[in-house]
Amino acid sequence: MSSTRFEFLGFPHIVVMGLMVGLPFILTLMVKRLDSARATRAVCGTFAGVLLLNEALNWGYRLEAVGVHAFVRAHLPLHVCGISVFAVAATLVFRSRAAYEIAYFWGLAGATNAVVTPQLEVGYPAYGFFQYFITHGGIVAGALFATWGLGMRPTGRSVLRVFVLLNLLAVVLIGVNLALGSNYMFLSQPPDTKSPFFFAPWPLYIPILDGVALILFYLLFVPFRIGRRGKKNKCVT
Repeated sequence: MSSTRFEFLGFPHIVVMGLMVGLPFILTLMVKRLDSARATRAVCGTFAGVLLLNEALNWGYRLEAVGVHAFVRAHLPLHVCGISVFAVAATLVFRSRAAYEIAYFWGLAGATNAVVTPQLEVGYPAYGFFQYFITHGGIVAGALFATWGLGMRPTGRSVLRVFVLLNLLAVVLIGVNLALGSNYMFLSQPPDTKSPFFFAPWPLYIPILDGVALILFYLLFVPFRIGRRGKKNKCVT
C-alpha cells in the first residue's frame, strides 16, 4: 500500500483521536470488571511494552534513515513527548508518583495538542503515521488509564513541581540546542504545525508557551480540586 500525505481531520485522524480516549476507557472497564491485580499488571505491562517497543523501532528506523549525526541532532527523546513516553511506561509498571505527575501534566497538555494538531507529513497507512500516533496517542491514553483505571491522582503541589521541572529542562536544552544545532522542545524555532499556540515569532512564543503550560497544568488539576471540595462538603453535612 502506498502512503498519502496526512489529511488534517481526515477519517484516520478522527479515528485516532477517538481511540486516544476510547482505549483507556475500555481498559478501565476491563480492569474494574476483572478486579484482579494480576490482570491489571498484565494490562499495564503490555501497554508500557507497546510504547517502549514503538520507541525502540523508531530509533532503529531513524538511525538507518538519517545516520548517527542527524539522529543525535533531531531524534533523541528530549522533547516533552519523548520524555513523557518513558514517564507513562514507568507509571504503568512501577506506579511511580513522580513519573505519574510528568505523564499526567506534560503528557496530557503536550501530547493531546500533538494528536489534535500533528506535526506530520505522511498519512495512513505509512509507518510514520502509526509510529507518531502510537507515541502521542499512547501518552494520552496511558495517562488517562493511570488516572481512571489505576486510581492515581495529581495534587496541587504537583502542578508547581512539574512546571518548575519543565523550565529546568528548557534551560538545559537551550545549552544542548546550542551545542548540537538542534531544536529540542522547539526552543530554537517553531515547528511546522497547525497548533494555535505558535502564533508569535521566535523567541516570543517561548514565554507565551510557558504561561500557557502553567494554565493548562492548573486546568488539568481543577476537576480533582472540585472533587475534593465536594467530598469535604459531604463529610460536613
